[in-house]
Amino acid sequence: MTLRLMTGAAMLLLASACAATKTEAGLAPVDVPMPPVAETVSADAARLNAAIVNDARPDTDIERDAMRHPAAVVEFIGLEPDDTLLELEAGGGYFTEIFSRYLTDDAKLYMQNPAAFDAFLGNSLETRLEGLDNVEYLKVNFDEMPLDDASVDVVTWFQGPHELWYTPESGTKLVTNPDNSLPEIFRVLKPGGTFVVIDHTAPAGSPATTGGDTHRIDPQIVKDLATEAGFVVVAESDLFDNPEDDLTVNVFDEKVRGTTDQFMIKFEKPAA
Repeated sequence: MTLRLMTGAAMLLLASACAATKTEAGLAPVDVPMPPVAETVSADAARLNAAIVNDARPDTDIERDAMRHPAAVVEFIGLEPDDTLLELEAGGGYFTEIFSRYLTDDAKLYMQNPAAFDAFLGNSLETRLEGLDNVEYLKVNFDEMPLDDASVDVVTWFQGPHELWYTPESGTKLVTNPDNSLPEIFRVLKPGGTFVVIDHTAPAGSPATTGGDTHRIDPQIVKDLATEAGFVVVAESDLFDNPEDDLTVNVFDEKVRGTTDQFMIKFEKPAA
């Protein structure tokens, strides 16, 4: 896995260049927040290993470990055992169970899914959440988090942001306004907090509406939305890169299901 860190100096140069370009074009320069210094925070390796090899995990989850790389993902996040974590679009809870067992009993994990997911989740979460006492389930849309300002250390959104442009067959919206979701994440994160995204890659230049068609998204769209909300990019990873994926096939097509090319990006809410 290659980890690409964006240092504060590099981000500042990029911001300065962007501001200069706008000024030359006769537009007002953009106020760009000072970038944070990218610090590497390591997960608790022993605690993480214990969470992954836990005998209580379902066999179906264990079978997916080779595909989902949980240890590398948690390490990339830099999740600490006492963090407060908001897991957006947790689905059936594959990562929820690992997160919960990794976090301390006194930590807090908010597991979120839109109400529209009830149609395919059924009663499965009742079994999943048995014994995971540090988990609170949130059945809300992506832009309506019932959490206080600056109350969360880490937000994750895995396979993920493309849903902002997807409407299930039921017609139930997953979001009231796509433009509000990233600002809402920014709001609930503490200054210096981390936001990590994993999603299926669409070809560069693809419209955002591709998310509702092939369930993919151009990573630049996510970066732009996050930047507009106030985030800065601090790291990217090639952990889920797959050059054999042509990026245009629906992610549920059996030819690519489970092996799509995916991007993983870590953003940070500036500390000041």
